[in-house]
Amino acid sequence: MNKKLVMSALTSAVLMAMGTAQAAPAKVDNIADAITQGTTKVDLNLRYEGVQQDNASKDADALTLRTRLTLATAQYNGLSALVEFEDSRNVAGVNDYNDTNGNNPDYSVIADPNTTELDQAFLQYQRSGFKARVGRQMIALGNQRFVGHVGWRQDRQTFDGLTMQYAFNDAFEVDYGYLTKRNRIFAEAKDVDAKDHIFNASYKLGFGKVTGYGYLLEEDKAEKNGIDTYGINFEGSTKVADAKILYKAEYASQESTSAAAKYDADYLALEAGAGIMGYTVKAGYEKLGSDDGMYGFSTPLATLHKFNGWSDQFLGTPKEGLVDIYASVGGSLMSAKWTLAYHKFDADKASATVDDLGSEIDASVVMPINKNYLVGVKYAKYSAGDSTAGKVDTDKVWLWANAKF
Repeated sequence: MNKKLVMSALTSAVLMAMGTAQAAPAKVDNIADAITQGTTKVDLNLRYEGVQQDNASKDADALTLRTRLTLATAQYNGLSALVEFEDSRNVAGVNDYNDTNGNNPDYSVIADPNTTELDQAFLQYQRSGFKARVGRQMIALGNQRFVGHVGWRQDRQTFDGLTMQYAFNDAFEVDYGYLTKRNRIFAEAKDVDAKDHIFNASYKLGFGKVTGYGYLLEEDKAEKNGIDTYGINFEGSTKVADAKILYKAEYASQESTSAAAKYDADYLALEAGAGIMGYTVKAGYEKLGSDDGMYGFSTPLATLHKFNGWSDQFLGTPKEGLVDIYASVGGSLMSAKWTLAYHKFDADKASATVDDLGSEIDASVVMPINKNYLVGVKYAKYSAGDSTAGKVDTDKVWLWANAKF
């Protein structure tokens, strides 16, 4: 890795953008004003990623720049529109990596292919507590464990379809979406036609929020397939003396059906934490269950990078399932925010050959320079468990700079 090149590029990204973020436009009285009084935003993300794995793959290095241009109209009689373009490019010739699209297959994977895409394009209607969008759009439900935008990757995930949301009051809200395409993070070649229904209803209490959901997912292809998930989540916080106590509990059941077989699995997540004196400490247990070692609980629309370690070892759940016992601590140092986390991974249904799925240490520091710019560094170190589990020791490092205007 050419450290001087990387640091020079990161410094350049901080200096490239000029101007200030625009405020949201007010409602207008005619269509012409809706267009002329709209907003234009640019988001630049320059990132270096390095990957080392204890296998035959060559060490990977990528320096990529993601540029996102967003054009949004003002609101006229409840109607508005948004169009967004996204481009991800290698820069400075740092491109020794497997981009998942057939380039450099002898290198480790970094899932940031070169691509230019229509990221979002939707028409929105909003009035009182009702909002509806039709077209290509970003969707992030709850903590994104089941439906998210995978915003960590340079080519983020969006969806084609219709979504509707109604807030009965400040406490009770329902959401529904019918999705016809999953625009995934690997460029257009690996997008998936779908017939997905997503339901979500939440109610806020004084000490937390209860959410019930149903995600009925099906790829639009000839052979029978489907993943139906129903669950309930409760999470919240309360003050005790000078401490903020955090808590979460979630359970879901899943049925997966194909032409060849039918499987059932469950999901369980428990988390507790406390925020005190500027520090936040958490500990948790997450189980993606297994159906007798033949099928692992799946969340194909999730922002998977947020869960089970940043090295992305478990983007697909092993057929033996996954149990993740974790702890984290975070805080602030001057303007920078830092996080340190540890994960211990085991199989939910251990077999004679697969039980220990390894462990991981994650660390990050993110420092805003002002409201428009930030820089960050992140590191993940995965240590493999049973060799028969198909995992290897992996180290990943990221350095990035982001500018918005």
